[in-house]
Amino acid sequence: MRRYADAVTQTKIRWGILATGGIAATFTADLQTLDDAEVVAVGSRSLEAAQAFADCHGIPRAHGSWAELAADPEVDIVYIATPHSAHHEAAALCLDAGKAVLCEKPLTLDAAQAEDLFRRAEAAGVFFMEAMWTRTVPAILRMVEMVRAGAIGEPRLITSDFSISFTGGPEHRMRNPALGGGALLDLGVYPLAFAQLVLGSPSVVQAVATLTPEGVDDTTAVTLVHPGGAVAALTCSISADGTWSATVAGTEGRIEFGRGFTSPTSFSLYRGDDLLERIEEPFLAGGMVHEAIEAQRCLREGLQQSPLAPWSETLTVMRTMDTVRAQVGVEYPA
Repeated sequence: MRRYADAVTQTKIRWGILATGGIAATFTADLQTLDDAEVVAVGSRSLEAAQAFADCHGIPRAHGSWAELAADPEVDIVYIATPHSAHHEAAALCLDAGKAVLCEKPLTLDAAQAEDLFRRAEAAGVFFMEAMWTRTVPAILRMVEMVRAGAIGEPRLITSDFSISFTGGPEHRMRNPALGGGALLDLGVYPLAFAQLVLGSPSVVQAVATLTPEGVDDTTAVTLVHPGGAVAALTCSISADGTWSATVAGTEGRIEFGRGFTSPTSFSLYRGDDLLERIEEPFLAGGMVHEAIEAQRCLREGLQQSPLAPWSETLTVMRTMDTVRAQVGVEYPA
C-alpha cells in the first residue's frame, strides 16, 4: 500500500463529523472514549443543526456546510454519517479537499460511485476507508484467524441472516428509493461482508426478493458460490424478526455467532453436538470505536488503505450488491 507524505504524528488525531444524525452521535460518543482522539469540528448543511450537535457533544467548531468542514485546517480525518445516497457527494468533497475519510457503510449506492471515490483518494494521496465495523471487531478478526488456521477444516458453507421487523412508514429512509432504502444496503451488506471475509469473492451470485410498494427490497435471499465450491446462503429483511446470526461450517466443525453477530463479544466452536470452546473477545464502548482505532492506526502509519478493509474487498461487496439489485429489480433514482 502506498504511503502518503503527510502522515499524522501529533498526539491526538483530530476528527471532523459530517452529518448530525443518530449514527454520527454514536460514533462521536465512541471517539470521545479514546485518549488519542479529539472531535474538533462538525459540519452540516444547516449551521443550526451543526451548532446544536456541537453544543450537545462539546465540539468546539460548527460548520454550516460540508465544504467548510472539508476546508477546516484543524481536521485530520472526516467521518461521514449521512444517508447512503449522500455518501458519494460528501466523500468526494472531502477527498478532493485532501482530507482523510472514514465513510459509513455501504460506501456508496453502487460500485461505479465507489470506484470514483477510490480514484479520488488515490489522486489526493489520502487515507480512505469504508466504516464497516465488523471488519475491525476483535471477535470477527479472531474467527477469521481460527478459520485460516484450520479450526473447522475447510470452510464449505456460510449461513447468515440480518433481519429486523421495521415498523416505519413509507416516508422513512429505509423505504425511500431516493435515499438508498431497502434491506440490502442497510442490513444485507453485513452478511455479504461476513462471507467475503471468510470465503473471498464469489464466482456466482443468485438472488430473489420481495419489494415494498415504494420499490425497495423488503426481504432478500442471496446465494453465493465461491471458487472451490463453498457456498454462502444469506438473508435480510426489513419486515421479519430474523435470527441476526451467522455460522461458518467446515469439513471438521463449525463456528457459530448468536444473535447480534454484527457486533459480537463471543462465538462458539463446535464439532457435531460437542461444544469445543467458547471464545470471548472485548467489545469496546459502542463498538464503533474499533473502526476509529483502525483508522487512526493507518493515519499514523501513513497508509492509504486499511489491511482490514482494503478497497478491493469493499468494491467486491459493492459489485455483488449491484448484481443482487439488478436480479431483483431494485433501482435508485440517483
